[in-house]
Amino acid sequence: MPRLQKKLVHEGDYVAEVEVQLVEADEGWSPYLTLEDAEKLDEVRDALRRGNVSEAAKMARVYHLTPV
Repeated sequence: MPRLQKKLVHEGDYVAEVEVQLVEADEGWSPYLTLEDAEKLDEVRDALRRGNVSEAAKMARVYHLTPV
């Protein structure tokens, strides 16, 4: 039974909140991400590394970090 969870991806001055599904299983390592969600996390991280915030924002909610 998959359940939704938000994962944070931090890169530079940005943090992206990515919604993924965690899959529970009776065997092996559980819970785990689907391949599609793992790739989504990587795509968001890569977009932020390149400075392409608009691309990352298509897949996640992106926040700009400012020092206090």
